[in-house]
Amino acid sequence: MNIKPLSDRVVIKMLESEETTKSGIVLPGSAKEKPQMAEVLAVGPGGMVDGKEVKMEVKVGDKVIYSKYAGTEVKLDDTEYIIVRQNDILAIVE
Repeated sequence: MNIKPLSDRVVIKMLESEETTKSGIVLPGSAKEKPQMAEVLAVGPGGMVDGKEVKMEVKVGDKVIYSKYAGTEVKLDDTEYIIVRQNDILAIVE
C-alpha cells in the first residue's frame, strides 16, 4: 500500500533513536524521548494553501527534523508513519 500526500503534506518515518547514552547507560523504553529526526518517504505537490503559493522544499530521501508534537501518526502494514505539513519541518539534515 502506498501513501500519496496531498497539498503541502509530507509523509515521514521516524529514525530509530539510540538506546544507550554516550556514557554507556542503557535506557528503558519508558525513558527514551520521542525522536524528532525522520526520513521523507513521500512529498505532496504543493500548490495553493490558505491563499498562498507553497513550493515544496523537501524531497524523498531527505533526513529532516520536525516539530515535537506535529503531524498525524498512521500505521499501515505494521509500519508507523507520520503525515506532517511542510511548515512543521524545521530543518533538513545534510
